Amino acid sequence: MEKVYTPREGDFEFITERDINVDKNFASQGYWKGVAIHFARNKFAMTGVVLVSVIILFAIFAPVFSSYAYDEIVSVTDAAGREVVAKSLSPQFAGEGEGYFADKTFIFGTDDLGRDLWTRTWQGARVSLIIAFVTIFIDMIIGTSYGLISGFFGGRVDNVLQRFIEIAGSIPTLVIISILAIFMDKGIGLVIASLLITEWIGMSKIARAECLKLKEREYVLASRTLGAGSFHIIFKQILPNTIGPVITQVMFSIPVAIFTEAFLSFVGVGIVLPQCSVGSLIEAGFNNITILPYQILPPITVLAILMLGFNLIGDGFREALAPKLEDM
Repeated sequence: MEKVYTPREGDFEFITERDINVDKNFASQGYWKGVAIHFARNKFAMTGVVLVSVIILFAIFAPVFSSYAYDEIVSVTDAAGREVVAKSLSPQFAGEGEGYFADKTFIFGTDDLGRDLWTRTWQGARVSLIIAFVTIFIDMIIGTSYGLISGFFGGRVDNVLQRFIEIAGSIPTLVIISILAIFMDKGIGLVIASLLITEWIGMSKIARAECLKLKEREYVLASRTLGAGSFHIIFKQILPNTIGPVITQVMFSIPVAIFTEAFLSFVGVGIVLPQCSVGSLIEAGFNNITILPYQILPPITVLAILMLGFNLIGDGFREALAPKLEDM
């Protein structure tokens, strides 16, 4: 008869208590972790993150801690001790110059109505960023859903939906804006409506192309075999695998939305005074560019930095989501 071995205390130990050497260089890593590593190694992408972050921080906090409201007409003391409106003052700091030039600080100067351009510039950046983020987020939802449904069902559904996109995309943006301006008042609502109508088409094309590539994969076939519904497959199986290209498209669409908002405000169908945006400030500075050139410099610099920063971030995401062999 065989003797049965009875384990005793001390015969075994937990493997986690041992000193195990793990080769971290070849340890497996998740997809998004790899994307984050490649993105962080991209100097141009990180430069874009820094530029955009600085503008966003100033847009959030600068109007809050400013001494003046964005729509406040500031008064200063002249040499005779009288209170006068600070109209068209060049950039200056308190303590410099004489008379009312030494009374208060205006980092970017004042406009022709006596409002502080430092506060108005960052308030305008805040408004432009809010409009861009809100509209692009809604466009991402609409465009991605539209493209996934079109690509997944295919056939007659795809033909009808794509013909609608071709018709909508063939209408010039200025025509759409002109029609909206007839039925809507000028302001943020008109700007958002214009962006919602025009900016979702590009995202739908990206989502449709990804869906056509992914809907024949094995995991989609397995889900169908197990009885999953079409919309479950679209939004639970395919959508998570299209997030990368969609995020890249979003990063490139944000500067387009900011520029479009600036253009609409520049031509006079955007933000209504006393509210301000980057575009309305550029329009006001352009009207005085020959006599007060300093007024156009702050908003146009903010616009340029935002455009450059978001484009650098978009390029960084595109390279991180599809890295080249030499970058691995």
